[in-house]
Amino acid sequence: MNNKVLLTDLYELTMLQAYAEHKLSATAVFEFFVRKLPQQRHFLLAAGLEQVVTYLEELSFTAADLEWLAGEGHLGQDFVDSLADFRFTGDVDAMREGTAFFADEPILRITAPIAEAQLVESRVVNILHLQSLIASKAARCVLAAPDRMLVDFGMRRAHGAEAALAAARASYLAGFSGTATVRAGQLYGIPLYGTMAHSFVQAHDSEVAAFRAFAESHPQNCVLLIDTYDTLQGAGKVVSIAQELARRGIQIKAVRLDSGDLAALSRDVRQLFDENGLSDIGIFASGSIDEYRLAELARQQAPIDGYGIGTHLDVSADAPYLDCVYKLQEYDGIARRKRSTGKATWPGRKQVFREYAPDGIMERDELALVDCVCPGEPLLQPVMRNGRRVVEIPGIEQVRAHAAAELKLLPASLKGLEEVQPYSVSVHDALQHLAAEVDRRTAQHA
Repeated sequence: MNNKVLLTDLYELTMLQAYAEHKLSATAVFEFFVRKLPQQRHFLLAAGLEQVVTYLEELSFTAADLEWLAGEGHLGQDFVDSLADFRFTGDVDAMREGTAFFADEPILRITAPIAEAQLVESRVVNILHLQSLIASKAARCVLAAPDRMLVDFGMRRAHGAEAALAAARASYLAGFSGTATVRAGQLYGIPLYGTMAHSFVQAHDSEVAAFRAFAESHPQNCVLLIDTYDTLQGAGKVVSIAQELARRGIQIKAVRLDSGDLAALSRDVRQLFDENGLSDIGIFASGSIDEYRLAELARQQAPIDGYGIGTHLDVSADAPYLDCVYKLQEYDGIARRKRSTGKATWPGRKQVFREYAPDGIMERDELALVDCVCPGEPLLQPVMRNGRRVVEIPGIEQVRAHAAAELKLLPASLKGLEEVQPYSVSVHDALQHLAAEVDRRTAQHA
């Protein structure tokens, strides 16, 4: 991903100039969290940490950046000149990628001189928001169809190139089998899957000619799209050439359905293949699929082996954004708190402690100050110190394994799609007392 420093909001830079002019340079603590879960979400999955760390490591202004800023007019020349040596020198603590989290729980904390911590706000939110949003949507699909192949098909409907790559990565770490987006395979080592388009069939004089040509070109990955004209007739044509292709050493791997009543069609196609000794040909489906449709097809016992999931995944159609923020919680050693109506924050540096039931299932979380001694596992761990990594960021396969383990530890009620009682997240007494203390101090200064 492209980590240009000017991919930010203007107010980050105007605040930096004001900080500099008024000699505000003490250490600040910012935390990224989601205020409340979307109505359709029982949990979220943290994703995007690797990209955030890389961004922070590479943060700097080029000569071209500074020249453009000086000429753009919003910032003074002296301030622009001072940015030449700008680097991130702070600390990062974060939840491991693939960790389940809930409302008000910080998944990342940045501690740094205020200018550094402030400048990175927009990009950090941009990265963590999208990947956590898509990973959470993908996890719901995985839970709805746990024994099926799921493939990200959404690049063409994603909101731009970077969003398509982020969606491919986030869905894979959440448990998808792979993606159709080739660049994501190159960048992240994600398995690639692809079939054929209706245009390939239409470019031939007959479906049989199209099927035969594609099979000859891709004998090791022969997946045939059979609903260009009539799905059952298309399936019949697959039957008509299967033995011929088998004699030439070409095995038809699967067929794809992309429209119609997928449950009924898949049953008819499965029966036709089985009756003709083609039980090893799989059925793959696509077309406006999300976790709700996956759950319904599972209830109908549709004999579908895998799904391509596109638009609904890559734009998280039912919940297209998270109410996420990156807020100042401490400055110059003093806890701070936002009090805006409906947007109040818990002050200070915080930790999330997670307790588990005897069977290992997540039982409750507690939001507390970092120096509190609380039962449970502390979820935020050191990632960067003084601008450098202090741990090896897990690779995507490790993250994927961690996410799979997290989904197994979710309470059963949170794995479904129905409305349920929210997971228990309590606020430690000491944190509540600190909030009251900050309020009293703020009122006195006012």
